[in-house]
Amino acid sequence: MDALDHLRDNPVALLVLACEVAFWVFLAAAVVARYVLRRRRLSTVLLLCEPLLEVVLLVATVGDLLRGSEASWTHGLAALYLGFTVAFGRRTVHAVDAWVAHRFFGGPEPVRPPKHGPERVRYEWALWLRVLLAWVVAWAVLGVLLLVASGSGEAAAQQREVLLGWGGRATLVLVAWLVFGPVWETLTPARREEEDRAGAGDQPAKIRR
Repeated sequence: MDALDHLRDNPVALLVLACEVAFWVFLAAAVVARYVLRRRRLSTVLLLCEPLLEVVLLVATVGDLLRGSEASWTHGLAALYLGFTVAFGRRTVHAVDAWVAHRFFGGPEPVRPPKHGPERVRYEWALWLRVLLAWVVAWAVLGVLLLVASGSGEAAAQQREVLLGWGGRATLVLVAWLVFGPVWETLTPARREEEDRAGAGDQPAKIRR
């Protein structure tokens, strides 16, 4: 079975892919409307379509189970995708908008993340809070799917195992991000700053003419 056949047999997975493609299509159209056509209102309307994609995916995913489909990996994937888009969708839009404005239309350079120090620590904690939001949303969706999933006995147990497995994956990402992100930066800010300074000192001095 090739990828196309697999998607046809898993409509929820196909919808997740369609929502991701539509997200970037709407974003590109909004950027063109704002900077090329100079139509800010149209750009705003196009960006407002982004949250509608999440609503469509949520309704379709829950509706698929209400129609009697068995919960599978595609439903778990949809839950995690919804969590990610809720937490990082607007951030992605702003980042792309700032990059396009700077790269092609003379806008200010996008603010880069701080490299070290207290600012970096605050940045990492703020980023992790977004991951936490994604985790909460994903688990909320998974909870709804667990409630509406049909079946009894072994079939119901298998569906719960599939959905809870995706919740476990989300939790693993949350904990790993916490450890290697904000916790690491909180415990080692001074060492990282010293490494950056040492690296700058190792660079050869420029020859003045």
